[in-house]
Amino acid sequence: MRRTRQKLGREGEQIAAVYLQRQGYTILEHNWRCRRGEVDIVARDGDSLVFVEVRTWRSGQYGPPEASITPRKQAKILEVAQSYLQAAGLDDVKWRIDVVAIEMDDVTRVKRLSHIRNAVEAC
Repeated sequence: MRRTRQKLGREGEQIAAVYLQRQGYTILEHNWRCRRGEVDIVARDGDSLVFVEVRTWRSGQYGPPEASITPRKQAKILEVAQSYLQAAGLDDVKWRIDVVAIEMDDVTRVKRLSHIRNAVEAC
């Protein structure tokens, strides 16, 4: 079961990366990790650095994938984004956190893709 979720997650991240590139984003990192966690995609959109959380679901049984970005998950994404900025020495860069939510059918075709800009705001 876990491998299936991981595979679906990787497929969703690849779909999101292609989508973002078609929107003019430059992908800088995939699955950037630190001791606080991981960010799925780090990209550049114009003069802004964008941390992208990708949520991919095969079933709508639990609602839309973006609904899984709980306050706790938002706080974790913020921590990881700040760790990236610190590690890269990027103190004065504009940045934001986006979410790409993808719903797939049973044969891994995209049923819905939603891109939410500024999905997580700093506290």
